[in-house]
Amino acid sequence: MAELQLKSWRFRVEREDDWRRLEALLRKAESKSASALTDEEILAMPVLYRSALSSLSVARATSLDRGLVEYLENLSTRAYFFVYGARSTLGSRLQSFFARDWPRTIAGLWRETLASFALLAIGVIAGYVLTGQDPDWFYSFIPAGMAGGRDPTASTESLRATLYGADHDGLSVFATFLFTHNAQVALLAFALGFAFCLPSALLVAYQGATLGAFVWLFVNRGLGFEAIGWLAIHGVTELFAIVLAGAAGIRIGWATAFPGERPRLEAAAAAGKTAGVAMGGVVAMLFVAGMLEGFGRQLITLDLARYGVAAATAVMWGLYFYWPRRREALDGAR
Repeated sequence: MAELQLKSWRFRVEREDDWRRLEALLRKAESKSASALTDEEILAMPVLYRSALSSLSVARATSLDRGLVEYLENLSTRAYFFVYGARSTLGSRLQSFFARDWPRTIAGLWRETLASFALLAIGVIAGYVLTGQDPDWFYSFIPAGMAGGRDPTASTESLRATLYGADHDGLSVFATFLFTHNAQVALLAFALGFAFCLPSALLVAYQGATLGAFVWLFVNRGLGFEAIGWLAIHGVTELFAIVLAGAAGIRIGWATAFPGERPRLEAAAAAGKTAGVAMGGVVAMLFVAGMLEGFGRQLITLDLARYGVAAATAVMWGLYFYWPRRREALDGAR
């Protein structure tokens, strides 16, 4: 035992200066940033890291005391993340995500996005037509809790008051329920995509049918123009987010059903990475939609102003995703 302690002591004395220097550099970089190191210190870091690894290897091979081995393991791990790990800040990562990663990913999903949009449109038409033929369909598409009294039995005056904020409390409850419902649909459309696209497609179509039934109700009372303006002020962003979530689910489901030459799990994993990036931005879109709904409903009551905001958001998202990044995404995929 005494001999082992002597060996550990000699080993530490011979190499401790390098360990201490490496530890000091790591502490300086961790407390401030890598930019706080001088050029000489940055160049010395890999050399000191390899020296620490060599010391760790010797300590393990010669069965030196456990405390020394643990110290060297911790030191080597910290140095590894500095030498080989990503050193970008959270701000730079977010900037890269919103400036490049997310829009390029969405542009690359344009086929799935078109399919998802077509499903939403089919749902809108089906919901509108079916409810027009038989108003009882309204209750099949829109639960009573979501309707909040805005159903075929409501008076035209109460429906009009809904659109212009006369009933602030009731409208707040309805708007919150609507946003929560749409967010759940978006997340489920993505999460269930692995089941060969079918749940994602059905959810997007169902969301369209809900919208179609809602629009029919107001059109039937002569309030179609007003209702669409109220919906569009936040609905452009919110529905686009659902379409993109459906597109992400379709990408996963299609890769699972038709993996091509790759193994099914590998194809699904690759599609999942792409879809995951898309959904990271979809969450941000839902937040933006919530802000538009919350403030727009309170502050904007003119129909033309509502349509103006809706048009502006549509142009903004279109330019952000598809010009000129669609060409970049397609060129990168070739």
